[in-house]
Amino acid sequence: MGVPDQWVERARYDLETARAMLEAERFLYVIFCCQQAVEKALKALIIKRSGKTPPRLHNLPGLAEAAELDLDADRTELLLWLTNAYIRSRYPGQPGAPDESLDTTISSQILSRTEETCEWLLSLLT
Repeated sequence: MGVPDQWVERARYDLETARAMLEAERFLYVIFCCQQAVEKALKALIIKRSGKTPPRLHNLPGLAEAAELDLDADRTELLLWLTNAYIRSRYPGQPGAPDESLDTTISSQILSRTEETCEWLLSLLT
């Protein structure tokens, strides 16, 4: 198993964890795991394309740029939303923290969009 494969395996693990957290109604962790899944898929792509260690960033649009991706508006919006939610989730009590508004509907939609985006990213590895 190569280095990108390890990142792919972890991305898929994070998606499975996001699904489990949705079932458990742990919405903050659904979003956290979604962000992590996309981050790892992007880092696998960076490794595959450049042969280099990916940057130590959590900023998904920045990682997409490092992977030299041309994203459509929907994917760009998702990556921005996940990045902002990830950052705010690490500092409880901040205005606009995602745990204040998350529910089954929002979390399900984000997970579905994340799954589609990760599958697209991982398809670029072949």
